[in-house]
Amino acid sequence: MEAFVHLDAVAVPIARPNIDTDQIIPARYLSRPREVDHAAFLFHDARRLPGSEEENPEFPLNQPPWRGAQVIVAGKNFACGSSRESAVWALHDGGFRCAIAPSFGDIFQNNSFKNGLLPVRLPAEAVVDLIAQLEAAPGATVSVDLPSQTVTFPDGTTHGFDLDPFAKHCLLNGVDELGLTLSFEEDIAAFERRYGRENSR
Repeated sequence: MEAFVHLDAVAVPIARPNIDTDQIIPARYLSRPREVDHAAFLFHDARRLPGSEEENPEFPLNQPPWRGAQVIVAGKNFACGSSRESAVWALHDGGFRCAIAPSFGDIFQNNSFKNGLLPVRLPAEAVVDLIAQLEAAPGATVSVDLPSQTVTFPDGTTHGFDLDPFAKHCLLNGVDELGLTLSFEEDIAAFERRYGRENSR
């Protein structure tokens, strides 16, 4: 997993609440294994005109200033709905490293930490302000600094955010729970040898 420390990147506003995981990646694409690039499935139906593979020019990710965005900014309860880690895979494979919203679906938030995607909770009024700035200046960037737990908006204002210390440690070091456990492999092996000697007497 790629470590997350600091990110200066274009942010795309999708100013809707309750964007669920089925909108992020429709259910018919869930059978693909992780090894498959999930970027093509990201917002698949919203990015296309009804009944067509033609792009919907109204959808933000289809507009040139936001095609290379690495930060997504959305309304409350982002990625709610069914449990599907594929939603995080689609965002990650689509180039996103950070999502900013007033709130997130709990399971999505936990899956994000395991896949190197930083979910940032900001007050609703701050998110509304950020969306307004991004819509007024398409292609504008934000700065996300994990060590200081701050986001700097295009207008230069800085906002702090809370984060679980364990999740922060894993993101900064680019490890998930399994990777963190494996980093103690030598200590675990030493304990097992010692335990085996002590209990064989």
